[in-house]
Amino acid sequence: MHFAGCSSLFILAVAFASSVPVHAQNPDNDLRVYAVSVINFAPFYPFRMYGVILGDGAVLTAAHVVGHYSLFTNPRIIIAGQELSTKVIKKGSFPEMDLALLSVDEASLPISLRLRRNPLCKAPPNIGANVVVVYPERTVRSQMISSMLIAPMQRKKLNTLIKDVQDSGSGAFDVERKCLLGIMSASVPIYSYQGQNKRGGYFVPASRIADFIPAEYRF
Repeated sequence: MHFAGCSSLFILAVAFASSVPVHAQNPDNDLRVYAVSVINFAPFYPFRMYGVILGDGAVLTAAHVVGHYSLFTNPRIIIAGQELSTKVIKKGSFPEMDLALLSVDEASLPISLRLRRNPLCKAPPNIGANVVVVYPERTVRSQMISSMLIAPMQRKKLNTLIKDVQDSGSGAFDVERKCLLGIMSASVPIYSYQGQNKRGGYFVPASRIADFIPAEYRF
């Protein structure tokens, strides 16, 4: 009787476990390890945007995230739950080169992050290709769209577009190759066949990033 009762309980436990839905792990979440929050101190209040860690203590974000206030105080980042001070190594300007390269003391990072290298994509994605935009707390899927959907005078400079607006400085990654496609920079009006107001997101592409950052940070 004792063993029969145990068997019944075991069968019930297995039946209950099989009835609980199993949530597949989101493979995009593996890229969140590269995402950082960038805290800048404007004259009257701090604000938070985003960036990505490249490796060797280098952090990449949009130039307008750093802004002019880095002349007075360096931005800080939050990574792996730690708030760290950074130094601005190089800064461009919007829209020509909306990038800023920051440096953090690598010794202050967890060992797992010191060993990470964030590779740049070698080739641009095709129209319609899937893109994942990465934040410390979440990931967002989007798709590449044609620059023909924006105003003609913007097509030459803002020609790497996704269908959704995303936060400045966040990293756009190739879904399949897991490499960095670019840094989100701007919201751009796009044509809508339904006559509705619609905006897409522009990112500074990996090819411009490669021109901007020193060779030792091109992984």
